[in-house]
Amino acid sequence: MEKFPQFELENQNGEIVSNNSLTGRTVIYFYPKDNTPGCTTQACDMRDSMATLNDLGVTVYGVSGDSKKKHQNFIEKHGLNFDLLVDEDFKLSEALGVYGPKKAFGKEFNGITRTTFVVDENSNILKRFDKVKAAAHADELQDFLKEG
Repeated sequence: MEKFPQFELENQNGEIVSNNSLTGRTVIYFYPKDNTPGCTTQACDMRDSMATLNDLGVTVYGVSGDSKKKHQNFIEKHGLNFDLLVDEDFKLSEALGVYGPKKAFGKEFNGITRTTFVVDENSNILKRFDKVKAAAHADELQDFLKEG
């Protein structure tokens, strides 16, 4: 079984989250940028699914290259009920192969590709969702978690 890389990232409050923080099943989802339309849709869907996810014993973390301050603003603006982790140097994103060349509006640039990992307390990757669609992802995630 593939392992989630060792990591140590700050959340929006400056608290360290690492592999040691993983208890039970954890959803770690990577998204391009705070307060953009797709990322807001995805984050709000996660927020609205949190009661079900918590009932399933699942913890959720969102990860992007944004700063703690941007994460705090994003959380406050949309009433998010889970932590956002700061990967400003994209080390974790690169280690997982979710950071690299992208195209949007005819421009090429480096960024995070929307990807979600379900990880257990031993850092085993139970499932990887690639090319995630922002709008329907929370339902897709719940379906997988209910099966397992």
